[in-house]
Amino acid sequence: MTGRFRHKSGHKPEHVPGHIKNSMDERDRPIYMISIVAEMLDVHPQTLRTYEREGLVSPSRTGGTDKGRRGGGQRLYSREDVERLALILDLSKNLGVNLAGVDIILRMRARLESLQGEVERMLDQMEGSLREEFQEKIRSIFEEEQ
Repeated sequence: MTGRFRHKSGHKPEHVPGHIKNSMDERDRPIYMISIVAEMLDVHPQTLRTYEREGLVSPSRTGGTDKGRRGGGQRLYSREDVERLALILDLSKNLGVNLAGVDIILRMRARLESLQGEVERMLDQMEGSLREEFQEKIRSIFEEEQ
């Protein structure tokens, strides 16, 4: 397997190639088969299946329900999934975090991103309110002068 995502020190999500990181408009489009992702990340496909079974990643599935697979169809991973897998590999292989710990870290990270979004919305709202107050004060100053 090639190690196109692999850095000398191991799997690093920040070393995902730019064409994957920078295509934000198509980050969640499922395009990579499990064999391709396994090669990109230099892991066995069974490792990716384990991560899915543990609920750490949820690839899309193509149609089809027989073939003896629980979810049916073929797994397709998005660029976002590949980035998440690179992070999982970094945490587990390089930092020694077990999968339960990885799950906790991923959940905390998602919560932090959610809170960050809430804070940004609140700041935007406060900025709008302050701007309105400031404009109203300026209007009242000019009205007093006339």
